[in-house]
Amino acid sequence: MAHGNLAEGREQRGLILDFAGVLTASPDAAHHAWCVSEGLAVGAWGDALTGNPEGRRLYAALEIGHMGQAEWNERTAALLGARVSPVNLMGRAWTDVPPARRMISLARAARAAGHRLALLSNSFGLDPFNPYEHTGVWDLFDVHVVSELVGMAKPDPAIYRLTLERVGLPAERCVFADDRAVNLPPAARLGITTVHVTDEDTAVGHLEALLGVKADPVD
Repeated sequence: MAHGNLAEGREQRGLILDFAGVLTASPDAAHHAWCVSEGLAVGAWGDALTGNPEGRRLYAALEIGHMGQAEWNERTAALLGARVSPVNLMGRAWTDVPPARRMISLARAARAAGHRLALLSNSFGLDPFNPYEHTGVWDLFDVHVVSELVGMAKPDPAIYRLTLERVGLPAERCVFADDRAVNLPPAARLGITTVHVTDEDTAVGHLEALLGVKADPVD
């Protein structure tokens, strides 16, 4: 039985996509340029978020909704130094991260073909800067599982189980793509096919083959 626009005999699949580094390009270059524009060392953003123990604690709290983005902006700006304004800090650092246009085209093709689409993202806040709206991808998805909104984050196995419940398809008919290798094993243990995104074109080609769709060309 066909589902939606699926061809007769082709089964409906669930496509589960991470956000940063999958639906966007790697943010590293934009973050480095932002640091330079702020008069900081090139790697200051990453050092504050992952190299500093307090920075890691603040980011972990932001991810699962224990701290709002506005408070995170204030407290992380202080870690970066007195010269850095806290006003829309996350938005300023992220605004120039480009979308992954081929991956977004693949997502559109998959949805048009009748597959179920889920966004599974560890949040970095929604207000005042909403990265999903900024990139224009929110409306691509049937299901949204954002760590801030559900109170848990990848790689907690519970967030994958919740995603499957919301998608409404068995794990064996779902595919999950993420750029962080640590996030893939919990999905694979549930029976979800996983794709490690290290290169956009390669990942899109792999997903096209798995889903039986073709992304439209992008300029």
